Amino acid sequence: MPEQTTYKKGLDGVIATETKLSYLDVDAEEIVLLGYDLIELAESKQYLDLVQLLLRGQLPDEDTRPILEKELKKEYELPEDFFSLFHKLPKKTHPMDALRTGISALAGYEKDLDERREDEIRQTAIRLLAKIPNIVANSYHTLHDEAVIEPDQTLSYSANFLYMITGKEPTAAEAAYFDQSLMVYSEHEMPNSTFTARVIASTNADIYGALTGAVASLKGNLHGGANEAVMHMLLEGGTTDGFRHLLYEKLTNKEKVMGFGHRVYMKKMDPRAALMKEALRELSAERQREDLFEMCEAGEQLMKEEKGLYPNLDYYAAPVYYLLGIPIDLYTPIFFAARTLGLCAHVSEQYANNKLFRPRVLYTGPRGLHP
Repeated sequence: MPEQTTYKKGLDGVIATETKLSYLDVDAEEIVLLGYDLIELAESKQYLDLVQLLLRGQLPDEDTRPILEKELKKEYELPEDFFSLFHKLPKKTHPMDALRTGISALAGYEKDLDERREDEIRQTAIRLLAKIPNIVANSYHTLHDEAVIEPDQTLSYSANFLYMITGKEPTAAEAAYFDQSLMVYSEHEMPNSTFTARVIASTNADIYGALTGAVASLKGNLHGGANEAVMHMLLEGGTTDGFRHLLYEKLTNKEKVMGFGHRVYMKKMDPRAALMKEALRELSAERQREDLFEMCEAGEQLMKEEKGLYPNLDYYAAPVYYLLGIPIDLYTPIFFAARTLGLCAHVSEQYANNKLFRPRVLYTGPRGLHP
């Protein structure tokens, strides 16, 4: 009889690994990134500062940030004729599936897939962070028979990403809202997609394989796909009263309401959601779409009163993306593009102190059968 161990369905509360990268301190209401509070970073820094922090262990100063951005810009371009790949996909292909295909194909252009040294993995991470926004934006354009929008070297990293999506150069305020969203999506300890990436990396598979698996994990509407579901729900509701009615209907039918509840933030609001709520408040006022903010607030209040549930990041990030003119089908790919940073950092950490993940099961099947 094997030694009995603790079983938790969904590995709820089970510690799977050690990490120095991030920690969700629910009691302190703090998301810790290498000692810093993510929300404080998102209020005062830029996405590229987090790239420097998570991949190189320290925040950049004003002199080193431009150096990092220059590194990224050198890697923006994709291999020649890369987008012909997406012309071969069915038009109904979801952008997350196109992204998964694109990352997998990109592996074939990597010089040494078997390289596991920390400095080399960091350079691969820079290439991925540079190219994945291009794949996200232009695989979508290709699938919709739209022209590819080439990266604009004169724009900042986040402004260029938004430009490639919308085809319009964003204002400074639009780029700042988008950059802040990338920061709060960048890293979040050990959600399903990060765990998936680390499990794959633990087999000594290459980083492209780890990220390809993470894309598949993040697509699910119980993980990254929730942001798309939230926006569809808001549009279906249409008005504040209509949205309330829709939520009541879902609760009556015992349907899951996307954008509420979180495996970690059980009794408090996701602090990232609070940050995006403020961004939505400002952006909706600028766009004269206060109705959208009012709908979200009404839904937040209803779910708190009826179910004791609080919004997660996706609930407020979705309408921010909508007001920035981003197609709904790209919300989850953008989430992944931002999370590429955290994923690469975790894969690098896994390689550096590896042990193959090989859990056991609690067997509930029959025994003693004979043919």
